Amino acid sequence: MILQRVEQAEWLSNAYLAVDGIGGTGVLIDSNGVTEPLAERAEREGTTVTHILLTHHHWDHVYGLKELAERFGGIPVLAHPKTAELLDDGLVTGTIDHNDVLETGDLKIEAIHTPGHCADHLALRINDDDLLTADALFKGTVGGTANPTATGLGDLKASIMDRIMELPNDTRIHPGHCEPSTIIEEWESNPFIRYWRGLDEPAPEPVTIGPPDAEERREAELLVWGPDYDGGNKALIRFADDGTETITGGSQVKRER
Repeated sequence: MILQRVEQAEWLSNAYLAVDGIGGTGVLIDSNGVTEPLAERAEREGTTVTHILLTHHHWDHVYGLKELAERFGGIPVLAHPKTAELLDDGLVTGTIDHNDVLETGDLKIEAIHTPGHCADHLALRINDDDLLTADALFKGTVGGTANPTATGLGDLKASIMDRIMELPNDTRIHPGHCEPSTIIEEWESNPFIRYWRGLDEPAPEPVTIGPPDAEERREAELLVWGPDYDGGNKALIRFADDGTETITGGSQVKRER
C-alpha cells in the first residue's frame, strides 16, 4: 500500500491518497484545498480512484471537496451518518459507521468511530498496518474537546485509550494535522496518554481559562500541559466551578507562574 500526504500550509490539515499499488486502485481521504498533488499523481499513474472518505465534517478537512469529487467523475463520498447531516448540498453520498469495512482493489479500510473532538469523528484503519486518526490523536498530543461540536473529554479518552491504543504497537498513525507516528511511540511518550495510564501524576496548578483579551475568565486547575501540533500547547484542565475536565488550546490558559 502506498500512502501520500499533502499538508495545507496555514491550517496544517492533511489530506491523503491511499493506493494498493502504482496504477492500481485507490481512495482519497479528506480534502484540504491543496489536493492537486494527490489528484495529479493518481491521474498520472493511472490509478482508479473509487471513493473519497471523510474523517469528520470540520471545514479544514472538507475544503474543496465538491471540486475534488467532480474531478474524478462524481465518485462516492463516504462519511459517518452525522457528517452527512452536517454538510450541505448532499456532498456525502453514502455512509460508513463503526466496524464497517470498505474493500476496494487490494485495500481493506475499516471505520472506527472515535468521538470526542466531534460526534461524527472516524478513524480509518487501512490494511491493518496504518491508521488515519484525523483530529483524535496527533504526534505528541491529542484533539481538543473545547470546541462547540465536541462531545467531551470522556468520549475522546475512550476513543483513544479503548479503541486506538488497543491496536498493535507497530501500527503507523497518520493524523489529521502534521507528521505521522506509531501506536507505541504515543503510548510511551504522549503526555496525555501517560496521564491517563497513571504514569505521570499531575501537580494541579491554578489557572484561568478564556480568550487572551477576555475580561471574565473561569478558574480552573491545570492537570496536563503538553505540546500541540502547531508548535503551541494544549492543556487538560479541570474547571473549579463544576469539576468538568476538557482539553483546550494553550492560548486559552493564563498561568500565574
